[in-house]
Amino acid sequence: MSDIDRNRAARLMDEAGIDALVLFQPEAFRYAIGAPAGVATMWGRAGAAVALVPAQANETLAAIVSDHAAPAVRSKASYVEVRTHRIWIDMLDVTGAETVQQIGEAYRRAGTGGSRPETFDRSAVFDLLEDLLRERGLINARLGVDLEFMPAADFEALKSRLPQVEWLDGSTVLRRLRAVKVSAEIERLRKASHAAEAGLEAMAQAIRPGVALPALSAAWKAGAQAAAAKGGFSLSGHWDYISVGADLADMAAVVAPGDLIKADVGTLVDGYSSDGARTYTLGRPSGLAMDVFKALDAAFHAGLEQIRPGNAFASVHSAMLQSMRKDGFAEYYRGHFGHAVGGSVGIEEWPFFSASNQEIIEPNMVVALEAPFYGQGLGALMIEDQFLVTVTGAECMNRLPRGLVDVSDA
Repeated sequence: MSDIDRNRAARLMDEAGIDALVLFQPEAFRYAIGAPAGVATMWGRAGAAVALVPAQANETLAAIVSDHAAPAVRSKASYVEVRTHRIWIDMLDVTGAETVQQIGEAYRRAGTGGSRPETFDRSAVFDLLEDLLRERGLINARLGVDLEFMPAADFEALKSRLPQVEWLDGSTVLRRLRAVKVSAEIERLRKASHAAEAGLEAMAQAIRPGVALPALSAAWKAGAQAAAAKGGFSLSGHWDYISVGADLADMAAVVAPGDLIKADVGTLVDGYSSDGARTYTLGRPSGLAMDVFKALDAAFHAGLEQIRPGNAFASVHSAMLQSMRKDGFAEYYRGHFGHAVGGSVGIEEWPFFSASNQEIIEPNMVVALEAPFYGQGLGALMIEDQFLVTVTGAECMNRLPRGLVDVSDA
């Protein structure tokens, strides 16, 4: 199913003076349509897949996709009007065929023969888009495009091909739509967080003298995958940023007594990425490390107090920076102390907990709050949890303790 709240989309588009969204980014297509955009998106150009989201909530969603991706889109999103264009992949249903001659007959029956483009034909897609817009009464409309993704050359071609349309930047509308999650998105992020934390537990058990950083990464990944399998779901991806010891650039570092081990990790469920971090130590850390972690912990809780509907994202940043200043970190600066999470291109989604972000925190946003310190010669320390914003505050999606964990005590 589409993850768009159509009523919220209608309100946001009305406020922006937009009659419909025309989305080209693969992740935005999947969000809008509820099905993958297909392999043609690998080229990073606009046109491989296009989603049309009318402002009127009762109007049907539409998709322009490759003939290769169309069967999956129709299967997963039967509620969507689908139009197709040809790509380079030659694919045919040969059920029952026993000879090459019968394969030729299958081509003729299917009507899929003929030449194919090198990758995909952007002009053919724009022709289909023009037909769709005319039929929907949108050929002279104000249409929002996800310009934060759209390559400049493709946008110029789009404007030239459809000059009667008033093309506007719909990126802010799309951002605000994606910032507030529907129940299916929240469930994906819960599952992803659960798997990532199980991986952290497995990694912590693997920490001992002489173990190299890559082995810790492998232990984390195996633990996350095992948790997903046990939970009856699969991971569509995973990532980790693990550091061991005082040299933050040493990706082959070996664990030694007193080392800090920071793990900033996430797993993806249906393209939705969790984000969380914990810090471990093998034996008692230095006094300086303990002082830094104490300040980070205080800042984390100061920020958490500000995560409630009606507050600005900037208020979280302000509270955390003030807390660090109070604990003596006069020159410590962070561009942001966290962000939304979900199914965007990278791990971190807008809105950010930054100094200038006056976006208002709303219920059903899912955010990651982080308090990190990277000290070459000391090591990295980090606290990060994932939260669902509720009507009264924030519900933590994590269960592991946030403290500086000495695994030698385990």
